[in-house]
Amino acid sequence: MKQVQEPIRQVFAKNLKKHRGNLKYSQEKLAEKAGLSVQTIKDIEGGRRWVSDDSLSKLAKALSMLEFQLFLPEKYEKDKKYKKSTLKNLTSLKIRIKAYMDEQFEKSIDSGDFS
Repeated sequence: MKQVQEPIRQVFAKNLKKHRGNLKYSQEKLAEKAGLSVQTIKDIEGGRRWVSDDSLSKLAKALSMLEFQLFLPEKYEKDKKYKKSTLKNLTSLKIRIKAYMDEQFEKSIDSGDFS
């Protein structure tokens, strides 16, 4: 039997509600921490409103998580192998970005070009 995938809006709404519940935040508490209205939280969790990029960042920060984690279907959250590979990829990306930034910084210092 083919499994039907949930639309991304439903996955996001379910994850937002679940993570809010894990922290024992009411909708009001999450709204306060994220700097959003309670109605916005209710509409997003109810699937009536899509989240803007700014609101997404605020919600993720209020929940102490990364934005992409709010979009992961439940099956990925339970898959330790997936979690480990995702963390490994993110760590690798962080190292590469830091090395690139360090290299660019050194080039700027050497050339005296700070524009």
